[in-house]
Amino acid sequence: MVEHGDVRVVHKGGSKINFREPALSTDSRFLLCASGESVKVFSTATEECLHALQGHTDLITGVLLRPSNHLQAYSCSLDGTVRLWDFTDGILIRTYSIGYPIYGIYASAKHEGVIFIITPMHTDTNSELFQLVAVHLPQCGEQLVEAKELSAVLSNISSNPAASAFGREGQYIVSAKPLQLEVYFFKKHKSYSFFLKKDNQKGGKNTFTCITCHPTEDCIASGHEDGKIRLWRNFNHRKEYTYSTLHWHHSAVSSLRFTPEGTNLLSGGVESVLVQWRYNQESQRDFLPRLGGAITHISVSPDGALFCTSHSDNKITIIQSCVKVSAVIQGLVKGDRIRTDLMIEPRSKALVLNGKPGHLQFYSLQRDKLLYNLDIVQQEYIHESGLEQFEVVMAAFDASGSWLATVEERKQKAPELELNLKLWAFDDQKQSFVLNTTISAPHEGRITALCFPHVSDGQTTMLVSTSRDGHFKAWQLAAPAHTEDEGPSWSCDFLGAYHSLVPECCCFSADSSLLAVGFQEVVTVWTPASWELLTTLSQPPGAVRDLCFGRLSCSKYLLGATTSRLLCCWNLLTCSLEWVTSMDVSLLLADPLSENMAAFCFEAGSTDLFVFKPGEPRPLFSHKALCSGRVTHAVFVPREVMLESCDEASQWLNCSHLYFLTQSMDLLTFITKAEEDKLTASSKQLVVSDDVAMTPFHLLLGKHRDQLENPQAESRLSVEPIRQPSSSAGINELLQMPAHVLPSASFLCSMFVQSLLISVNKPSEQNKEKEEEMESEKEEEDSDGEMESRISRPEHMPSGESGCAAPALTKEEVRELRRLKKLDHSWMKGLLD
Repeated sequence: MVEHGDVRVVHKGGSKINFREPALSTDSRFLLCASGESVKVFSTATEECLHALQGHTDLITGVLLRPSNHLQAYSCSLDGTVRLWDFTDGILIRTYSIGYPIYGIYASAKHEGVIFIITPMHTDTNSELFQLVAVHLPQCGEQLVEAKELSAVLSNISSNPAASAFGREGQYIVSAKPLQLEVYFFKKHKSYSFFLKKDNQKGGKNTFTCITCHPTEDCIASGHEDGKIRLWRNFNHRKEYTYSTLHWHHSAVSSLRFTPEGTNLLSGGVESVLVQWRYNQESQRDFLPRLGGAITHISVSPDGALFCTSHSDNKITIIQSCVKVSAVIQGLVKGDRIRTDLMIEPRSKALVLNGKPGHLQFYSLQRDKLLYNLDIVQQEYIHESGLEQFEVVMAAFDASGSWLATVEERKQKAPELELNLKLWAFDDQKQSFVLNTTISAPHEGRITALCFPHVSDGQTTMLVSTSRDGHFKAWQLAAPAHTEDEGPSWSCDFLGAYHSLVPECCCFSADSSLLAVGFQEVVTVWTPASWELLTTLSQPPGAVRDLCFGRLSCSKYLLGATTSRLLCCWNLLTCSLEWVTSMDVSLLLADPLSENMAAFCFEAGSTDLFVFKPGEPRPLFSHKALCSGRVTHAVFVPREVMLESCDEASQWLNCSHLYFLTQSMDLLTFITKAEEDKLTASSKQLVVSDDVAMTPFHLLLGKHRDQLENPQAESRLSVEPIRQPSSSAGINELLQMPAHVLPSASFLCSMFVQSLLISVNKPSEQNKEKEEEMESEKEEEDSDGEMESRISRPEHMPSGESGCAAPALTKEEVRELRRLKKLDHSWMKGLLD
């Protein structure tokens, strides 16, 4: 058995971008947000991801602009480090090692060279108590610096960064506990605490949820669970404090933020409405409704031109100061609503799964960006608890990506279950799926499985569904029955059953000549051509919950996972049980491009992974304790370029990636050491030796600059064949770059046109050897300069005739003289002697 060795599990796209409050640059051009183990830098104008700042080895818990340099930013992580970045160029400047997990970071222009972080208290072994610590950053030129000068400011605080804030240009810091507000004054080195009762007289909950401070005045705004906002004043005296109350939100206030001038206060919550309050004129309010999911964070750019809100559906909305949405950055939507399997859309290679309520989301793993949402239910979703609405519970693509089948159901009691089976056809003009057929009540019970045959030539005409009503149905694509119909539609072609047992799963063979349907403890094998029952396969007690055919050379095998913690393998040629092993398989899937199969097994509260070939008893790869909980969603993603790994532990990754969702909704994948080294090497090439960024412009213009500085190198290269413009990586990447990061066209025009031209002075092929010969004899020609001068201008020429130069020798004559000079004349000396 091969252990994981050089294969590592990493977050590869789809990470949360709403985990922590994002940061807007001073000029409102860039947005920085924590995304798993990296910091993503987006353009606020185009929504494109410009950089992914990578270097942390654990979850990033905070991103903050550096107060003394508006082009740099800090990031903190649970790996115990704080990193300083130049986010415009995507370059790591310095790493500060703290040594403790960091849950939040703060900074103030008044405290130069000092940052404030939230770390666990050292005396608490369970890490349930946290403290605010001031870290004095050493000033040195080293890349990795250990920060040793730490001093505690506040103890026993919340680990949520939204519960602490700086006030009045860094004169004090405020921290909120469930029912206590603590204010620490740096100049006095004194703190004041203010308390609230658990419940007020009207039954509202006074628990603090978030706080923020006015930038220029002594005012603290706090949000509470009952939807109220309190404005605290006169808190520099313990007994003379006052507060006023604002109330619009019907549920807990999740985020508060003052604008840089302090003229407006922004608030948001579960209503998904951004509320803008006029400071000191709280009766005047502006609203921006229907922003999507619940608002979790609010940020404001230092110049006040843009606001941004983070939402529970992994989205960031960029809003202009006039309270108008200007851009939306959508991440991968994950949550408890994921009911479908992870699927790959064959055309775009996008990851497809549940998205917004009633939608399927198409997400690009290569670009780590949402492509679009497909509305399946086509009904307005009402955000109200307890209201039963249609949800997408199942989906499947055919092999060519021409058809999509979806199942939607309304959660009600079994006798009143509402089901819809929809077939969607891909429209080449719209480049999206269009509804073709809707089948109401396709089965009398809940649908348990859905699959297309593996036909890759675009001739898919069949779909099979199984249901708890004891039947499986084959749906056929048929021509229109009447001439007035617009096109072909789907209808039921066959109804199958076996001894009144309930089918739980089904699967087509690799060549689509066989269909296996699992009826509880019996596996039935059918031929779709005539719908004849070919054979039944028995197995040890336990219902079959997952079936999968082998691929390529292992296509004769059929594997099934049972509820009795067994994995069985049948040989279809002998119709007998080939082997069986004891493991609790929660998910079984096959790589479409190889014989490899993956089995996720649940054991002792965690999931193990085994990769194997059905015909070999020894697993190719195993990974113990892959993650906590069960893995029920995974998919093989074919690679665009196959790897050529010879390492036994990573050969199974040569054809496809393996992505899987954990119970905590983290999208993970496997990466080989060779891939990781390649990414590391490419990141180190961001800066060349002369500290100039390696950009597409440098690839195009830098070569021209080097040729101007070194003409000899240009002359040596002039005899080489000129590459065609289509093969230039610089030109290709330049044409693919977003327009907002390109210089003006007038700047690039002359250089770009010159790079496309072919020199007319290119030497012909027949003279190439002669030119190379002359170049190789250059040194000899220099050493014999006197001789050549004597030949070209004889010494016995009279001085009076100095004005009349002798005719110069041609190149052919000079070359012939040089050849004669090289001849060995020593034999003549022997004759003379």
